[in-house]
Amino acid sequence: MASDSELSDFLKSVERRAFKRSVYHVRNDEAALDIVQDSMMKLAEHYGHKPVEELPMLFQRILSNCTLDWFRRKKTSNALFSNMSDFESPGDDGDFDLLETLQTSNTSELSESAETQTERAQTLREIEIEIEQLPARQREAFLMRYWEDMDVAETAAAMGCSQGSVKTHCSRAVHTLAQALKAKGIKL
Repeated sequence: MASDSELSDFLKSVERRAFKRSVYHVRNDEAALDIVQDSMMKLAEHYGHKPVEELPMLFQRILSNCTLDWFRRKKTSNALFSNMSDFESPGDDGDFDLLETLQTSNTSELSESAETQTERAQTLREIEIEIEQLPARQREAFLMRYWEDMDVAETAAAMGCSQGSVKTHCSRAVHTLAQALKAKGIKL
């Protein structure tokens, strides 16, 4: 059973990555923050008694379900109140900046030239843009596998699909990203 401090430490450790992942999915900072907070509350409320080792998988599954719930609510809301979209601000372009949240752990990066840092920033921004363009399921599988570093079985369990589907989604995402980045002249 996870103690209160272990649960708190776990939530602190996943908060930032969960927010980034949610922003990639919903493309809205406020909605992403709500989704992450709801997921954390559900984990603490319903699964706080589980062993610490089970928390990462449970949290990923809850986060995926909360994201799907958000999309369902939005779809329903759009269907019922389609004219309400006229009230959305036109400047709401999802200006989440990955570079603002990127922490440098390598001291050699601090001594780089401004030109190298600018090139890296531009490359990261292009990668971020291309990830945002992926279909939702491909983006979810890609982020879980390569951002969250989950294995195929964990990703399949979190997404509620087969391992083969995860492999297919990841393969398509990688292929699409590779083509898009190659077209922009970016080599990784």
